[in-house]
Amino acid sequence: MTAKKSGAKKCCDAPAATASACDYLCNMFSLVGKKAVVTGGGGVLGTDMACALARAGAQVVLWDVREDALAASAARIKKDCGCTEGIEYRKVDLMNEAEMVAAIDAAGDFQILLNACGGNKGKAPLVEQDMETFRFVMKLNVEAGCFLPMKVVGKRWIEKKTPGCIINIASMSSYVPLSGVWAYDAAKAAVKNLTEGAAKEFAPYGIRVNAIAPGFFIGEQNRRLLTNEDGSLTDRGKAVIAHTPFGRFGEANELMGAVLYLASGQAAGFVTGITVPVDGGYLVQNI
Repeated sequence: MTAKKSGAKKCCDAPAATASACDYLCNMFSLVGKKAVVTGGGGVLGTDMACALARAGAQVVLWDVREDALAASAARIKKDCGCTEGIEYRKVDLMNEAEMVAAIDAAGDFQILLNACGGNKGKAPLVEQDMETFRFVMKLNVEAGCFLPMKVVGKRWIEKKTPGCIINIASMSSYVPLSGVWAYDAAKAAVKNLTEGAAKEFAPYGIRVNAIAPGFFIGEQNRRLLTNEDGSLTDRGKAVIAHTPFGRFGEANELMGAVLYLASGQAAGFVTGITVPVDGGYLVQNI
């Protein structure tokens, strides 16, 4: 059953002059009848993206290792989207293949996998990098945040002949390394590479694999790196803004168009293997 919404204007309610345009957009980007699994669904980014999918009509299943965060995210999505049903969650250790297979069984048929699990821990010069931390961040972003979900979900979709869609989360560091975050840089470069490799391998089965590379968006993970307690910019925050032609940080809603575009088989049915930067021009540098 698809998620119910309230407060949204239906295409059929639009004036006659705009109804055909509204219908066209609904047909192009609607996810009604689709189900999406969002890994890292208890995080801020995962919650925002899951909400966008739900607003477009998809049923959503959130996966995360933190059950309290999952419950809070599910409640927020239901409130923000006006959904009374169609939002589920399950505690899953994304570094445990057996748990993930069980979660796939519990989710039933779904056609969209959005891998929003990831993050960084600490910042240090290369020669002072703690190797335990390095390995954790690599495993979190590469194995749990990309490779293992693609492996187990891709296998299931191939077996069931499901023409699915995978969306991974890359980063600006997929293109240009950020200072002091060695494992995160390496991991996000790997996500872009793995996205391209999986797209090639899965294409004969009708499975699309793409990624989104967010620029700098303020979240709990990077807030203290980019802003001071009084809201002013740190030196790193100033450097980011100076490097971004738009001269500001991104807003969460500005990522959602890319999510819906890549998730839609109508809009992006011939698109696979790409990473879409949503960065305010961060990657554009000239003199």
